[in-house]
Amino acid sequence: MTAAPLLLHVFPTFRAGGSQLRFAAIANHFAGGYRHAVLAMDGRYDCLARLSAGVDVQTWDIFAPKKNTIPNVLKFRRVLHARKPDLLVTYNWGALEWAFANRPRVVPHLHIEDGFGPEEAQRQFRRRVLARRFALANSLVVVPSQTLCDIALNLWRLPKERVRHIPNGIDVARFAAVSNPIEAPVGTGPVIGTVAALRPEKNIARLLRAVHAVQKGTPCRLIVAGDGPERLRLQAMANELLASGSFLFLGNVDAVERVYATLDIFALSSDTEQMSTSLMEAMAAGLPVVSTNVGDVARMVAAENRPFIVGPDEVLFSDALSRMVREQRMRSDLGAANRSVANVRFGAEKMYSEYDSLFLTLIESAYARALARKLATASGHNAE
Repeated sequence: MTAAPLLLHVFPTFRAGGSQLRFAAIANHFAGGYRHAVLAMDGRYDCLARLSAGVDVQTWDIFAPKKNTIPNVLKFRRVLHARKPDLLVTYNWGALEWAFANRPRVVPHLHIEDGFGPEEAQRQFRRRVLARRFALANSLVVVPSQTLCDIALNLWRLPKERVRHIPNGIDVARFAAVSNPIEAPVGTGPVIGTVAALRPEKNIARLLRAVHAVQKGTPCRLIVAGDGPERLRLQAMANELLASGSFLFLGNVDAVERVYATLDIFALSSDTEQMSTSLMEAMAAGLPVVSTNVGDVARMVAAENRPFIVGPDEVLFSDALSRMVREQRMRSDLGAANRSVANVRFGAEKMYSEYDSLFLTLIESAYARALARKLATASGHNAE
């Protein structure tokens, strides 16, 4: 029996985040249809726990120190020649050295770009723009947001036929009716919440300051789900700013739908974002949203919710959150509108179908080219 195609996925890290969770969802959906090798450049593989037992997955480790580009690229190229995966899939800037290693092409390559770190929240570094322009010119590039699609075409100047916009998708039914929500913090008032990796670009500090401002006039509570390098600092900040007992830091939560079921308001305070998975989940759960105006957020929420998508100014963010806390009927109406949008636009089936088609097209076209080369070589020998 022919083995399933082997896909090598190279991540900067395999800790739980948007790109890692999307990969886990796709791998689980097609369990048995593909074999997967996962390589995390930082050696962290926390998100393996999100893969189902039916997924054929292995990990590849390789020592590749930072700021060692040329030796790394040569090493990666030797790996590609030796192991010959059917498809190389790289994720974001931290895996781009593998795209360089695959030029000239050793195996078919797909690059998925989900967004940028805090250092590029306002504008991209020119050297990174030029690096992507060169490394990805002959690869297929997938982006989940229209904002990133515009960047890939107009800033990186990639050929239009090389860029695909595939919006992220979720299991919307999972968030629709949850019978066992988590326990809310003690106290009174609406429960505000966010689900995010606790990294600088998520700017949870902005949310803490906004909740502090709201609590001066109106009771409210806060739940933060997620983990990351900023957790201890943010917990200390919350202890200093927020009413005692009015907040919870949950860490990573597997059944995240139970978190959304406890919330009255979803808040997204990021400096940089594209097509946020947590935003889609919150909308599917029927929550109103207060967010900074980053990435595709304003395009994603229902039209009625767009006045609460504001600039990075903390006063605007606090004011929007305060108004949402005060107006219960409006929260209900906006949540219902967001759920309707999520049901129509954010179902996972279309995402699964498009990625499956893309994987197979790249693999089959490579097989076809290899076969054509063999036939041409054989024909040349026969002619002689």
